[in-house]
Amino acid sequence: MSVKIHYQNTHFITSAPDIRHLPEDEGIEIAFAGRSNAGKSSSLNRLTNQRGLAKTSKTPGRTQLINLFKVDEGCHIVDLPGYGFAQVPLKLKEKWQKSLGEYLQKRESLKGLVVLMDIRHPMKDLDQQLIFWAVESGIPVQVLLTKADKLKSGARNAQVLKIRESSIGFGGDVAVDAFSSLKGIGVDILRSKLDSWYAPAFEVTDKEHIDTTDAENSEPDNQSDNS
Repeated sequence: MSVKIHYQNTHFITSAPDIRHLPEDEGIEIAFAGRSNAGKSSSLNRLTNQRGLAKTSKTPGRTQLINLFKVDEGCHIVDLPGYGFAQVPLKLKEKWQKSLGEYLQKRESLKGLVVLMDIRHPMKDLDQQLIFWAVESGIPVQVLLTKADKLKSGARNAQVLKIRESSIGFGGDVAVDAFSSLKGIGVDILRSKLDSWYAPAFEVTDKEHIDTTDAENSEPDNQSDNS
């Protein structure tokens, strides 16, 4: 089923300190995750054409909450806490990593993971750990190599090919593409990927509509013909 979602209608719902405080585990959630300086907030803002949807902080690592956004009926984006920033206290890092792992392994509604990493510094240890967790849980992954405008096209394409080849080692459904919030590189690719991940939510809605219509049409006509 082909689905085209209007991401500009995305709006904030709530924040939660951990998975236990998120709303009910239902519908389809797509999670965005990345290191604290990977440009995650800017990418979400570009995806939705909303400058202030996801708050960008001048202090990497400040965002400690899981933020939930509604894209459409039964479709959500989950903005996970940034990770890996050197100046964040060790205990806080450990808490975030535990929360990330718990979410990826236990959240039934999670149907896709977008991992953002600076194209100049990709596949750090925590990036790889996150992808391994997702693959082990059967969750498809879209890697976005952000800040792609920082490299010339030749170097950018070479880096994408290099990371694609190395990603084969994860053994799961892992796609890799360049992305730039500033120049719009990869935005259409990201939207198409999310459309495909969200599609089952609309199939359920259509089936419910068909079932309801069939039930109404099959009801006997109890009215008597007095003519």
